[in-house]
Amino acid sequence: MNTVYISKEGLEKLKQELEVLKYTKIPEIANKIDTAKENGDLSENAEYQDAKEQMAFAQGKSLEMQAQIDNAQIIEHKSGGSIVEVGSKVTFTTESGDEKSYSIVGVAEADPVSGMISNESPIGRAFLGKAVGDEVEVERPSGAAKYTVTAIG
Repeated sequence: MNTVYISKEGLEKLKQELEVLKYTKIPEIANKIDTAKENGDLSENAEYQDAKEQMAFAQGKSLEMQAQIDNAQIIEHKSGGSIVEVGSKVTFTTESGDEKSYSIVGVAEADPVSGMISNESPIGRAFLGKAVGDEVEVERPSGAAKYTVTAIG
C-alpha cells in the first residue's frame, strides 16, 4: 500500500474509528450470527446471510483502516511556502476570474465540499509542485480547465 498522508488529528480519528469497529461493531455482528444460527436451517436464514455479509464488510473495512494506519505519514498544515505540497492551502483563479481555495490533504481526509482535496485527485495532483503565478491545466469530464495559482498558504 502507498503512503497515506494524514494529519495528526485525522490519524487519531481513524484509530478511534478502528477501535469502535473492532471492539464494538464486529462483536455485535458476531452475536447476530450466533443468534441466527440458533434459528435452524442456515441455507434459508436471511438474518444469518445478512449478518455474514455485514461481518465480511466490517472485517474488510478493519483491514483497510489498519493498513492506512500502518502506512500513515503525518502531514503538517503548511503556512506559506514557495511551492504547493501536501498540507498546503492553495488559492487560485479560474478562467472566469473566480477565486477559490483548497487545502491539499491525503485521501483519508479528503472532503471537497469542505475545501479539502486529495493529493491523488486530478486537481490535487496538478497543483503539487506549482508556485505562485504558475498555470495549471486539469482534465475534467466536461473538458480541460485552466487555473492560475495566486497564493500558497
